Amino acid sequence: MWEAQGAPILASGVATFEAKEIAGVPCFDCLPTGGVAADGPVYLFIHGGAFVVGGGPYAKALGVRNAGATGARVVSVDYRMAPDNPFPAAPQDCLAVYLALIEAIDPKRVVIGGTSAGGNIAAATILMARDRGLPLPAGAILLTPEIDLTEAGDTFRTNEDLDVILKAGLPEANAAYANGHDLTDPYLSPIFADFTKGFPPTLVQSGTRDLFLSNSVIVHRKLRDAGIDAQLHVWEAMPHGEFLGDAPENAEILAEVARFIRRVTT
Repeated sequence: MWEAQGAPILASGVATFEAKEIAGVPCFDCLPTGGVAADGPVYLFIHGGAFVVGGGPYAKALGVRNAGATGARVVSVDYRMAPDNPFPAAPQDCLAVYLALIEAIDPKRVVIGGTSAGGNIAAATILMARDRGLPLPAGAILLTPEIDLTEAGDTFRTNEDLDVILKAGLPEANAAYANGHDLTDPYLSPIFADFTKGFPPTLVQSGTRDLFLSNSVIVHRKLRDAGIDAQLHVWEAMPHGEFLGDAPENAEILAEVARFIRRVTT
């Protein structure tokens, strides 16, 4: 269950956060400053960083940002990372947090999502829950997800010179994370999963200059073919992740995330 650690809740912009352990996993529990309803949605957020970076302050900052933007409670998981803790440590951490949350919260109020590598881990966490016969969350949010570690998609080549964030794929980081496992294992590359066995409603996001655009297009099509309620949102000229700075398109992404969370949890 839950074990508090560190300082009490502190204000940070439009949201507050509390560092705590959930199921033994470090997390940042973030709330919008206006508070949330007792029966409101919970966004289990998983940060990106090529499976090797992005913990600590970065995970905290993204949790606070998402809580402020979506108006939902956000639990940002500071999961274990490669190379010290390769696959399957990250999805196991996130699954443990999810299971602890749904001991007290209806899974129909929980949405699991993440960005880039976090999108991979979010999908893998849901697949692990599904394959163990556990309740699925209300929805999945896959933001510019790195869900094919074989990097076979068309845009890994066509967008290589267009994406100003990622100029090439991440085979070294992928290999460090996989630690010798088959890259087509659906828990490593969720794009290879059999979605006909079940998956929650899903929002997928990318940009026309995103190196991972093919990942988003392919998984959206696979979800739709399996009869899953899936949305694909693609922004013009956007590279991997989103635009740097306070571009209006970034706010649009967060607005779509907030709209999706409200829709699937009510």
